[in-house]
Amino acid sequence: MMKANARAVFSPEGPFQLTTIERRELQPHDVLIEIKYAGICHSDIHTARGEWGPVNYPLVPGHEIAGIVTQVGSEVTKFAVGDRVGVGCMVDSCGKCVNCHKGEEQYCLSGNTGTYGAIDRYGQYTQGGYSTHIVVTEDFVVRIPDGLELDVAAPLLCAGITTYSPLRHWGAAPGKRIAVVGLGGLGHMAVKLAHAMGAEVTVLSQTWKKKEDGLRLGADHYYATNDPETFTKLAGSFDLIVNTVSAKIDISAYLSLLALDGTLVNVGAPAEPMLINVFPLILHRRSFAGSTIGGIRETQEMLDFCAEHRIAPEIEVISAKQIDEAWERILASDVRYRFVIDISTMEIE
Repeated sequence: MMKANARAVFSPEGPFQLTTIERRELQPHDVLIEIKYAGICHSDIHTARGEWGPVNYPLVPGHEIAGIVTQVGSEVTKFAVGDRVGVGCMVDSCGKCVNCHKGEEQYCLSGNTGTYGAIDRYGQYTQGGYSTHIVVTEDFVVRIPDGLELDVAAPLLCAGITTYSPLRHWGAAPGKRIAVVGLGGLGHMAVKLAHAMGAEVTVLSQTWKKKEDGLRLGADHYYATNDPETFTKLAGSFDLIVNTVSAKIDISAYLSLLALDGTLVNVGAPAEPMLINVFPLILHRRSFAGSTIGGIRETQEMLDFCAEHRIAPEIEVISAKQIDEAWERILASDVRYRFVIDISTMEIE
């Protein structure tokens, strides 16, 4: 076992504490990654605070990981020491089921192994990217193109792929009218990606305060959802709505904004259930769907797409000592638009 410095929470209330965790010895197909940057995702907060189910503490969150390969196992063929790489929300899957064979490991029928808060095939509790090193099988590591800096690449491993995957699956392209609900960490990436795919993009945000940002990021239109006239004016307007909000909203109201055969896809994951009125669905053959991250192949495709189109998240780099403050700011919607931890500060107290 090797030791890695990390920041962990020891209870739902926190706060983060500097600690040491163990990483397994390299197996033949493993790579050892020195983590340079780790993005902070809202799901880190939901998980650590027990909002999505029981947690085994201490917990080291973090599934937006960018770093450098420092060692490889004896049978590794995909990576070499010095490669710039990333790790996202999962570090393993069964590899045998129909979904894994399709390259959709995120939908593994046995359940994929989460980067943190899961039990891996070696019986160990996985710990995430708020740490200096991680060991991952090569099949769940992606290559970061030279056109992306490591700090901005980190959030793409969750926020980027979480929005890229449904946009690709539901055919974002020229002639498609797409609305993005929420302009946060996920939402701002959805706007950039949909714009780069050639779609007509509308931001649906709670207030007008982010209008300038929304248009700058690539939106063609911006509407405030706290204005009741918005839902009347935009009724039947969109082919696809991507809901990025991790809070309970009136889904039925948003379904009314879809055109015939339109789809509302949820990528935000609120802790509480949402009620749906079926009439907005059945009257116009609309669909309400869900999507999580993408598979490893699609994640690599997304990174290459972002490098080609010069798409990067808007980030604020923080030190390891600022994680608690960053979490509180996320809950207060006080981030434009993703916090990224500089892991070189992990050892500094």
